[in-house]
Amino acid sequence: MNKMKFFRSSKWKKRLIVAIAAFGLLFSTAACGNNENAAQHSSESNQQNDSNEQLRKVRVGYLNVMDDAQAMLANEGGFYKKHGLDVTMQMFNSGTDLIKAIVGGQLDAGVLGFTNALTWLDKGADIKIVGGAQMGYHSMLVRKDSGIQSLADLKGKSVASQQQGSTADIVLNGVVWKKAGITKNDVQMQYVSPSVAIQSLAAGKVDAAFVFEPYDSIARLTTPVEQIYEIGKEWPFPCMVVITSGKMIKENKEAVYALLDAQKEAIEMLEEKPAEAAKLITKYFIKEAELETSDGKKIAATKVIEESIKSQTFNWEITPEQVEKMQEIAKMMVEQGILKKEIDVKKALDLSWQEQIKE
Repeated sequence: MNKMKFFRSSKWKKRLIVAIAAFGLLFSTAACGNNENAAQHSSESNQQNDSNEQLRKVRVGYLNVMDDAQAMLANEGGFYKKHGLDVTMQMFNSGTDLIKAIVGGQLDAGVLGFTNALTWLDKGADIKIVGGAQMGYHSMLVRKDSGIQSLADLKGKSVASQQQGSTADIVLNGVVWKKAGITKNDVQMQYVSPSVAIQSLAAGKVDAAFVFEPYDSIARLTTPVEQIYEIGKEWPFPCMVVITSGKMIKENKEAVYALLDAQKEAIEMLEEKPAEAAKLITKYFIKEAELETSDGKKIAATKVIEESIKSQTFNWEITPEQVEKMQEIAKMMVEQGILKKEIDVKKALDLSWQEQIKE
């Protein structure tokens, strides 16, 4: 059996489908969307609150991606409660839906792509970016038997990625293709969910997939694919941030600060103790105890998530250098017709929390 037939065999397709299903990824696009109802759940620790405690109730939105691990960990690790919050976690299918809920008053805060904030600021919404979360991680995957070794080799090929206008699409067009010396018109784009992108790559329906974690890890573990590029290594940028409304900052600043304190602790745990963090958040991504690798071996689900955590750069602080990168992306959004005019990113920021903890 030649390599292509082997790769397209039902064995590989079945293994990948099972692996992706095991992740329990409950949405089709992510931040860095489809309109579906959001799912809610409260942490068990919040349900066990001491009746004497007076906890501030806060509604936090998140996306079921590794980019939002600090929000999940702050919940599962009890950090929200430690800082005086009774948090209701609400999962969304996309950053677009999440920020709509903040603008509409159904949510108090959320972790999502900062480009969503710029889009709504362009519409006149009262939105504030109040803290950092995660630096962008988007990788280009190809089949090992494809002969594709560089981004330039993708000219004339088909590439699966997130929807047009998403953070992934913005940096793909504004950074990745420029590095390759090509444009989106030189490739055949397919805009699909990350899980479909990986399945299409495994089935040979596309030549490459531009995805984020934990899709990159699961794909490389369960199918013969390899990474030829990861934007975070060459062009680091602040993808995910903490967003709230201007009203929330004015009326409940203490709760916002407590939320950021809790997520800062979670980020420190992700960076310093990834194995321990993985044990707490694996259930968000993988429903089975083990996954089967491409060589037929078994690997613990917690190990998969641990490695995925290690591949990320979580950062609670928004630095001047990151603000400059945000401004560059704002220019890209204008060039790509997403924004009517360039927005001064500094006007979208309220960094009073990080300023006061550094005093």
